[in-house]
Amino acid sequence: MPKPKSKSKARPNTRKTAKPTSRKRLAPASSKSAPRPDTKHNRIVAMLRGPAGTTIAAMMTATDWQQHSVRGFLAGVVRKKLGLNLVSEQTEKGRVYRIKAGKASPAAADRAKQSA
Repeated sequence: MPKPKSKSKARPNTRKTAKPTSRKRLAPASSKSAPRPDTKHNRIVAMLRGPAGTTIAAMMTATDWQQHSVRGFLAGVVRKKLGLNLVSEQTEKGRVYRIKAGKASPAAADRAKQSA
């Protein structure tokens, strides 16, 4: 009985063995970079820190965000991530939001610690 032929043939080694060179970064990226001066987040927080506060409509105009995006930012970033004491009041202009001096509730502070 004849031996089975192996399917592997002698092929020339045409594969490139050198790894492609990667681009080097000019400056190392740090996790805590300097805050950018005029971002949408900074604009909203500045509006909320004002003594009169601000409305959702004003935040929508300043950032070109939709209403649900502004509400999500207030809940997720301002309250939870930053742990700020966000209060809202019903006025003749509508609902006004502002950051009250002092710490947020203990539950908000615990959530801020957990996310860090």
